[in-house]
Amino acid sequence: MRKPRATAATSGPDGLASAGDVAAIVAGTHGDPFAVLGVHEVDKGFVARCFVPHAEFVTAYTLTGKNAGELSRRDEGGFFEGSLSLRKRQPLRYHARNAGGDWWLTDPYSFGPVLGPLDDYYIAEGSHLRLFDKLGAHLIDHEGASGVHFAVWAPNARRVSVVGDFNGWDGRRHTMRVRRDTGIWELFIPDIAAGRPYKYEIIGPDGVRLPLKADPFAFKSELRPATASVTALPPAHQWGDEAHRNFWRNADARREAVSIYEVHAGSWQLHDDGSFLSWDELADRLIPYVVDTGFTHIEFMPISEHPYDPSWGYQTTGLYAPSARFGDPDGFARFVDGAHRAGIGVILDWVPAHFPVDAHGLANFDGTALYEHADPRKGFHPDWNTAIYNFGRREVVSFLVNNALFWAEKYHVDGLRVDAVASMLYLDYSRKAGEWIPNEKGGRENLEAVSFLQRMNKEVYGHHPGVMTIAEESTSWPKVSQPVHEGGLGFGFKWNMGFMHDTLEYFSKEPIFRKHHHGDITFGLVYAFSENFVLPLSHDEVVHGKGTLLGKMAGDDWQKFATLRAYYAFMWGYPGKKLLFMGQEFAQRREWSEARALDWNLLDFRAHRGVWQTVRDLNYLYRSRPALHARDCEPEGFSWLIVDDSANSVFAWLRSAPGGNPIAVISNFTPVPRDNYRVPLPMAGRWREIINTDASDYGGSGKGNDGAVEARKEAGGISATMLLPPLSTIMLEFAPD
Repeated sequence: MRKPRATAATSGPDGLASAGDVAAIVAGTHGDPFAVLGVHEVDKGFVARCFVPHAEFVTAYTLTGKNAGELSRRDEGGFFEGSLSLRKRQPLRYHARNAGGDWWLTDPYSFGPVLGPLDDYYIAEGSHLRLFDKLGAHLIDHEGASGVHFAVWAPNARRVSVVGDFNGWDGRRHTMRVRRDTGIWELFIPDIAAGRPYKYEIIGPDGVRLPLKADPFAFKSELRPATASVTALPPAHQWGDEAHRNFWRNADARREAVSIYEVHAGSWQLHDDGSFLSWDELADRLIPYVVDTGFTHIEFMPISEHPYDPSWGYQTTGLYAPSARFGDPDGFARFVDGAHRAGIGVILDWVPAHFPVDAHGLANFDGTALYEHADPRKGFHPDWNTAIYNFGRREVVSFLVNNALFWAEKYHVDGLRVDAVASMLYLDYSRKAGEWIPNEKGGRENLEAVSFLQRMNKEVYGHHPGVMTIAEESTSWPKVSQPVHEGGLGFGFKWNMGFMHDTLEYFSKEPIFRKHHHGDITFGLVYAFSENFVLPLSHDEVVHGKGTLLGKMAGDDWQKFATLRAYYAFMWGYPGKKLLFMGQEFAQRREWSEARALDWNLLDFRAHRGVWQTVRDLNYLYRSRPALHARDCEPEGFSWLIVDDSANSVFAWLRSAPGGNPIAVISNFTPVPRDNYRVPLPMAGRWREIINTDASDYGGSGKGNDGAVEARKEAGGISATMLLPPLSTIMLEFAPD
C-alpha cells in the first residue's frame, strides 16, 4: 500500500509552516494535511493554520465564541497562520472576511480522529461486522461540534478529499486523514447536516486525478442522472413489526407457506404522467393487493441505487442506498414495516456477483483494481460488460457481507435472493478456453467465491435468524441449500431453474404431442428434494422477446387460458415454494417492459380475472393446507398416484403432512375431458374437490365432479372414478364424514 507523506517539514525553527508545505496545501498535493493544518503546539504555545480560499482576513475563535487570535495570510491562495491565546488544544471556528462580505467556518483539522485502534484491527482482519456504522457519511457530534464524519477505503491513493456543494467541489478544501494500517481515509467536517450531495476526489498512485467517486457506503444518493452521494440521517422509523419478525425467527421456513410475488418497483404501477410511485404510494397500493391476492412475500428486483433504468437494478452503484427513484430511505423502511404489519415479508434481489464500470462507481476506485480483479480473466464479466468482485480480498468480502447484514438490520428485510450465483461459482462461466484462470487445484470452481458465499450465509443466519437467503443458481452445484458445516453453501433455498425450463417447454407443445414429452414433467421429481427449492416463474421468462406466460401456452386463446390456470394449480400442488412475477397472476398479454406499467385494465375481462381468481384461491389453499406446504422440501410429503399415463397426458400425486388431511393433485393436460377416469387414492371415503381450474368462475367449461368423489376399496386397491375436465388441474382433499 502506498503511504502518503508530507512534502516537506511541517514547521521551521520559528514555528511557521515551511514554504513547501504551504505551497502543497494550496495546490492540493500535500500527503498529510493534518501535519500542517489545524492546531499545533509550538514552544509551549499553540498556532493555528487553515486553508480558506477567497478569504483576506481570518480570526480564530473557540467553539464557545472566545477570540483566540488573528491569523496572517501566508499565501494569496488562502493559507493563513497565527499564534493562539489558548492554554490547551481545542477545536476552532474561523471568522473569514473579504471585500465582498464575511462568513464563519469550523476547522475540520482541529478535531481528532473518530475511528479508533479497535476499528483498525477488525477492519484490517476483515472481521468487522458493523462497517456500515464506521464507513460512509455519518451525522455525529464530535468534540463539541455537530457535523458529518466521512470514511472511505482507498489504500493506494495519494490523496482523498471530500467534495460537495459545501466546499465548491474543491478537492483542496477537505483532504482526508489516512489510517495507514487499513488504507481508510477519514475526516470529520463540522457544520454540515443531512441532505448535502458529496463525492470523493481521489488522486491515484500515479498522481492522476480520477473521476469523482460516489461513496461505496452511501446511505442515500441523488436521483439519476445525477450520481452524487447524499448525507443522510440514520433511519429513524419507529418499527411496529415485532410480531411478524418473531414469527419468522421461530419458524422453519422450509415448513411454512412461502408464496412470492416478484415485483419491479419502477413499473408495477406508475403515475398517469409516467413517473414512479413513492414508497408510501407503493405501500398504499401494493401491500393491500398482495394481501388480497394471497401471497406471503414480495420480492423486489434490486432497489439499491443504480444509474441505468433498463438494467432493472442489476447493475448497482450504491449497494447501501435505496434508490432515490422512490423517495427517501425512510420511505422504504415504512414500506417494509407496513408490509410486516400486514403479514407480508419483503425479500430483496441482491447482486454481489458483479458491478458496473461507470466512472463514478467502484471500478478502478483508488486508481487501482481495488474491488475487482486486475486480470480481466477473473475481473471482467463478458456477458454484462461489468466488473467482478475480488472475492479473494478480505476487505471486499467484508464490504459485501456487511451489506447483507445492513439490509437485514437497518431495513428489517426478510430475505435476500442472491443473483447470478452460478456466474460466481465457476471461473469459466461464459468463457472460452484460455479466457479463464484455473484455481489453485487446477479446477474451474471459484473457491474464493465459495468461501464468500459460505461466510455471508453464516453471518446472516447467525445474526438474523428468520431472514432467508435464496440462490439463483442454474447448475447442479451440490448442496447449495445445505448448511456450511455439512459442506454446503449455506443458502436457505435455491431457485429450481430446471422446473421452470422443463414445464414451460412442455406447455409450449400442442396437446397432441405432449404424450411424447411426458418426462419433462416427471423428471423434476427425481431431484425435487435434493435442495430446498423455490419454483420460479420470474421476470427472466417474460422479457427479451420471450413473450408472456400466457403467450407460451399452446393452442387457441381459450386453451391458453385453460392451460395457464392448470399450470398454476399444478405448480402450487408441486413440492417447493412458489414465485410468480408481477402481471402473470392476471395473464399479462404484453411482454414486460421496465418503461411502462402493467396492463391493469385486463382485470376487467373475464378470462384475465379468472386467472387472477385462480391464483388467489391457490394461495389461500397453499397457506391453509399443511399438506401443500409443510413438507415442500421433504420426500415424505410426496408420492405418485399416476406417473405413466403419457397417452392421456394425465399426472396425479399425493401431498401430505402432519396436522393436515392428504390432498391429491390431478392434472389433465389435453383438451379432452376424461370421463370415468380411475385414480388410485390411499384411503377410502369422501374426497372433496377444493379447486378445479376448469370451474366456470375461472372462465372454464364448468365440468367437474359435483364437489366431491368417493374412493372405494376394490380388488385392485382403493380408487375413485371421476371426470377429469379438459386442460385442468383439480385438487381433492380427504374429507371423511
